Amino acid sequence: MADETLLAEARDLLPEAVRLRRTLHQHPEIGLHLPFTQEQILGAIDGLRLQRVTTGDATSSVVGVLEGARPGPTILLRGDMDALPMPEDTGLPYASTVDGAMHACGHDTHVAMLAGAAHLLAARVDRLSGRVVFMFQPGEEGYHGAKVMLDEGLLDVGPRSDGTESPVTGAFALHATTMAPSGTINLRGGTLMASSDTVRITVTGRGGHASAPHQALDPIPIACGIVQAIQTMVTRRIDVFDPAVVTIAQITAGTTSNVIPEIATIFGTIRAVSERTRAKVHDQLRRVAHGVAEAHEADVAVEVELGYPATVNDLGFAGFATGVAIDLLGAQRVNTMPNPVMGAEDWSYVLQQVPGAMAFLGACPTGLDPRTAPPNHSNRVTFDEEAMATGIATHAAVALAHLASG
Repeated sequence: MADETLLAEARDLLPEAVRLRRTLHQHPEIGLHLPFTQEQILGAIDGLRLQRVTTGDATSSVVGVLEGARPGPTILLRGDMDALPMPEDTGLPYASTVDGAMHACGHDTHVAMLAGAAHLLAARVDRLSGRVVFMFQPGEEGYHGAKVMLDEGLLDVGPRSDGTESPVTGAFALHATTMAPSGTINLRGGTLMASSDTVRITVTGRGGHASAPHQALDPIPIACGIVQAIQTMVTRRIDVFDPAVVTIAQITAGTTSNVIPEIATIFGTIRAVSERTRAKVHDQLRRVAHGVAEAHEADVAVEVELGYPATVNDLGFAGFATGVAIDLLGAQRVNTMPNPVMGAEDWSYVLQQVPGAMAFLGACPTGLDPRTAPPNHSNRVTFDEEAMATGIATHAAVALAHLASG
């Protein structure tokens, strides 16, 4: 059973969590190097009875290790730190003060919740059997920050101070979303989020005068034919029960109305929920592009840049976390998601190495409908800060239950 005092204590910590979250929201930082955010995190966990606190070399990460009084397993909890390169139009009194940067994906709440959980767990250190690793991670928004931290030895936590070996045996993360009612926990076993790759297709023809297209080789209609063929490929070559999404978000060609350009460029994203379909889409994209281009006697180059793999929750750990959340919050506030989300996450790198899970924390503001509220990555997205108490308590409850499982 969950510790019945966790929610009450988390609510007591909420004012400080809100203060930290708003400070970070006003000063968003992008990418792998977030010195202000790192400084705020170090201040937030200063004075806790952590065995050690380390910072990254290749990135401004923070890792804290809390060692319980007795030997036991080790669990990793994560909060990502970085913002997005976009303007903010929320009108909040604590809106971003940095032009072109905004915490539009809730990472400021993630940091505040993990710091709050560190306080809850540190207060119980004398009763803990095992260790908790707090992972404050930069560079989630396309910078592979989790992989950087893994490469720097995130999971190499070493033995306890008494020499007892205690490798990381579980991992848990929360992600705030406005697409679920505030204070709910939403997760599923298996694939939770898709992989994310980019594709760039360059069609090369021959430039010429727009009045005589027969004397040129216009790459623009060829590029349009490739885009249309891609949509047919997805619906006719990809298993609907193992789906993929290919969205062409940009076509670039030409300079004026009376010149046929030599080159047209197609740029888009590829999402898949399995490695099998991911690889098949890559192969089919090349086949389609080369086939259409060859039919028109044009040259084509296809470049696929690998992004994050699919985020796959361990079935056992997801079931375990669901049970913990139900004990803590009640069954009415815990939902099993029927389908994956086609967004992507670099938490996937951690889940490739450690059994664990990610859950979505509902944080839709009061008075808004999760179906129509501005979503994550919107310039107008806002989050219900009251939901952070649920997140703080859930982090702590999952950690305590994992350590108690021995």
